[in-house]
Amino acid sequence: METKPVITCLKTLLIVYSFVFWITGAILLAVGVWGKLMLGPYISLIADNSTNAPYVLIGTGTVIIVFGLFGCFATCRGSPWMLKLYAMFLSLVFLAELVAGISGFVFRHEIKGTFRRTYNDAVLNYNAEDEASRAVDNLQHKLRCCGVYNYTSWFASVYYPSNGIPASCCFNASDCNPEDLRNATVAPNKVYHQGCFDLVTSFMETNMAIIAGVTFGIAFSQLIGMLLACCLSRIITANQYEMV
Repeated sequence: METKPVITCLKTLLIVYSFVFWITGAILLAVGVWGKLMLGPYISLIADNSTNAPYVLIGTGTVIIVFGLFGCFATCRGSPWMLKLYAMFLSLVFLAELVAGISGFVFRHEIKGTFRRTYNDAVLNYNAEDEASRAVDNLQHKLRCCGVYNYTSWFASVYYPSNGIPASCCFNASDCNPEDLRNATVAPNKVYHQGCFDLVTSFMETNMAIIAGVTFGIAFSQLIGMLLACCLSRIITANQYEMV
């Protein structure tokens, strides 16, 4: 088999792969920006302290975009050392994604425990004004839930004695007034009974296998790029192939 057609074929495959890799970086960057702008309050309910997760996605996406372009450039140039550097970067991405996926699956119960603790603190210290309180309101309204386990979680809140259960728990806003929400007998007929913690954790458990599968699938896709880059570099070096 002639060398030049093989090199041309490998270059084509690697350029296509690098383009897909670049698209992955763009998606991560977009998700990171979206998460920072739209999910900031919700993320604060999952982490004990302010989390850097959106910044990690933004940084990772930016780096992948840069190296995706570098991979295309290295492939077009046919430079063995550039291709080896690209393969090394892909191996680092593979290891990072593998560790992240395994850690998320192994420590999923700790994530649930952290969410329970932080969400309970947000309910107890609710004041309807700060970021955590607004996140609680949005979560209850969108998921149609109330409190940590049910509406009774609000009875221990500092907000309840003077204001009652938040209006975001009401399933019919037009038939929900402050007097009813302060009445422990009437309020149960006006608010959702399902707790938010069970809804969120149930969603996490249901989709954990899918999330893990996608994560590992993306991680192992890096092996294809590593294999192509290494093979192309080796063939070019062995045959002293130079771009014209």
